[in-house]
Amino acid sequence: MAIRYLPMPTETAIVLWNGGTDAYGMRPERRISDGDGVPCRHCLEGVRAGDPYLILAYRPFPKLQPYAETGPIFLHAEPCPAYSGAASPPMLESRDYIVRGYDADDRIVYGSGAVTPTDEIPAYAETLLARPEIAYIHVRSARNNCYQCRIEAA
Repeated sequence: MAIRYLPMPTETAIVLWNGGTDAYGMRPERRISDGDGVPCRHCLEGVRAGDPYLILAYRPFPKLQPYAETGPIFLHAEPCPAYSGAASPPMLESRDYIVRGYDADDRIVYGSGAVTPTDEIPAYAETLLARPEIAYIHVRSARNNCYQCRIEAA
């Protein structure tokens, strides 16, 4: 099975780049990157040292419901191209991540979540997506649970 890594939707990023508010109705905070641990959720690359970025609350779900987690993410302050590809995104630099499946109703599929070594994410994602009850996957920080990206079958 082929998989693809998906960034935050470009439409969402455009709203934020144009002064829109985050999942909590607040304007994103603007900072300057030190180049260490600032992964943009749109291009799925790290924000380079000296470049501006936004910190904001993000909810990667279409509507509020009990499983619709909201948390902090980073976004380049200036428009960047959306990541597109089957290869592991450059921003996935940690040794491991939480990989967890969700159903078509955006609910966690219990038993699907696992702290997964980074190089094993593609194989685990393929295993999860082969299950009929799993519609998509989130990759999250294994240390802070921050949303990284989404994986779907290609």
